[in-house]
Amino acid sequence: MSVATCDMNDPVKHETFGRVVLIAGPTASGKSALALKVAKAAGAAIVNADSMQIYRDLRVLSARPGVEEEAQAEHRLYGHVDACEPYSVGRWSDEVAAVLAELAGRNVPAVVAGGTGLYFKALTEGLSPVPLVDEEIRAHWRAAAERMPAQEIHAALARRDPVMAQALRPSDTQRILRALEVIETTGRSLSLWQGGAGEPLVGQDAIRLVIAPDRAWLHARINERFEDMVAQGGLEEARALVARNIDPAMPALKAIGVRPLAEAACGTRDLGEAIERCKTDTRRYAKRQETWFRNQMGDWPRISPDEIDATAARVVRELEAMEG
Repeated sequence: MSVATCDMNDPVKHETFGRVVLIAGPTASGKSALALKVAKAAGAAIVNADSMQIYRDLRVLSARPGVEEEAQAEHRLYGHVDACEPYSVGRWSDEVAAVLAELAGRNVPAVVAGGTGLYFKALTEGLSPVPLVDEEIRAHWRAAAERMPAQEIHAALARRDPVMAQALRPSDTQRILRALEVIETTGRSLSLWQGGAGEPLVGQDAIRLVIAPDRAWLHARINERFEDMVAQGGLEEARALVARNIDPAMPALKAIGVRPLAEAACGTRDLGEAIERCKTDTRRYAKRQETWFRNQMGDWPRISPDEIDATAARVVRELEAMEG
């Protein structure tokens, strides 16, 4: 059996691109509003860093910028992927590198905005080299997952790789399978591969911000926005996506709201109950995002939503100073 791996001593090198603004924050916190204010004032392009807003099938339920917003500034990497396609942070990293290079060549600032923490980690730290997995091993463990309870899969990982088993929840089957595939293919824990140094795509001079709203304010905003999503066609969007009979393992099918609203649209679930479930799921997702930003991006400056106007003006001044 042959083992295919990336060469850990030969990482992919990327140029870093200046005049970049990074705006992170939990869902519904005002990232798009801040990005648009900066882009309009500075002649910048807005670049998507949200793992669901890349899908063309999810304009409403991912809260993608609307046609009116897109007309006010250049938008990149929004709605360019079909829901039936697998998508990864590695693909996004390659695509965003090309976009940043093109914008830099035109001397256009980039405002990278979104809520996917791993995308920002790839930008600022680079992707760690990771191994390619032997297909026979992959097929073995995928088949095992079909017949074994999640607890047994987790126990199998604990016997082979206790470090990764301790780091993963027993219910996190996809990551457990990945860890099993890697250690059986390479003989090394996935934790060791993840420790490799990556190449950042942005320099230290990139302007970095996290919008950190008050919890009560954010929950109220989430509830209000989801009601707006339903009014703007979220029910129909969910039904149309599910009707495509796409592999349910595809990330787009796991977007918040898709399953409950599709069931409500088909009459198999009460609409009011579906909406409340989606609001709850969104609030939980926002909490996970906030935890990531606090733990992984703790040194990024924090702003509140009521500081968006003042922050936009300051960021524009900083971009102008960088150009000079």
